[in-house]
Amino acid sequence: MSLPADDPGKILYQHSPNFPELLEKLGISLFISTYQAGKLMLVRAENGNLITLVRNFERIMGLALTPEKLAIGTRKQIWFLPNIPGIAGKVEAGKNYDACFVPRQSQVTGDIRIHEMVWLGEELWFINTLFSCICTLNPNYNFVPRWRPNFITELKAEDRCHLNGFALMNGLPKYVSALGINNTPGGWRENKASGGCLIDVPSSEIVASGFCMPHSPRVYANRVWLLDSGKGSLIVVDPKTGLSTTVAKLPGFTRGLCFYDKYAFVGLSQIREKKVFGGLPIEEGHNNLECAIWVIDIQTGNSVGFIKFVSGCTELFDIQILENYRQPTAIGFQKETIDKIYIF
Repeated sequence: MSLPADDPGKILYQHSPNFPELLEKLGISLFISTYQAGKLMLVRAENGNLITLVRNFERIMGLALTPEKLAIGTRKQIWFLPNIPGIAGKVEAGKNYDACFVPRQSQVTGDIRIHEMVWLGEELWFINTLFSCICTLNPNYNFVPRWRPNFITELKAEDRCHLNGFALMNGLPKYVSALGINNTPGGWRENKASGGCLIDVPSSEIVASGFCMPHSPRVYANRVWLLDSGKGSLIVVDPKTGLSTTVAKLPGFTRGLCFYDKYAFVGLSQIREKKVFGGLPIEEGHNNLECAIWVIDIQTGNSVGFIKFVSGCTELFDIQILENYRQPTAIGFQKETIDKIYIF
């Protein structure tokens, strides 16, 4: 457990005995967004112990992370936190941080339901779910539309297909996931159990369909990965045939996916809103769905470790890996630390 059980407002978790050892062996730390709880969580390991850090951000979903910078998508703005390693050892007495992500600026987007985000070089690209498009930023506008599915005929704040996930290949936009092939307001809800699809961005062609509320497309190890979220599955999609193969089935609504070495880190969520998420196949096979991160060996499909959130958090959105940094920190706004950081 992370914190005393008599503190109900805090996030409590359990983990497999080997989870800290796995993070230490790989030399990585995890950045996690918790949509429902409104928290950015950093998960780190030191001397066999798991250490977490939590910062508050309103309705946080998408994260875009490199060793140099972090972008955080929230309810109505995107925050930018560059890594300032020169102050990492100075922000907290007795702490030996090796990276420090500090808020420097933000861009107001309005409540456009920002989902996944990626860095293309120095430019941030992100999914604008409300307007069914991929966007970039301009200081004079809420967003700049860069691409939309060819079945979306106009840009309106109607969440027509619930565009949500974003995959790069060779540094360029390649795939997106959507919950439906629809062009009417909220039309994806009509067939949420099997209307999900994977779309090729350059051609706008539907690569594969028939998924249950899919999320988190990725290209890794020469394969196209996807979370068939409503079925609790990690799958591989053949973009030539559209056929998919299940690598692992997990006890939760799968959303949030990243890879390192031979491992997939898969986010799991409980089903919170029955009106939207009720009646999905994942409910049939499990009495109690988990809010967790499971580590899957992608060569075997076997689980090799986990961290489960048992209180204070029921829903995860994004997971990002920071490689070669074992003890990063991020500065928030609730404590006075931000008031006494002067970088000049």
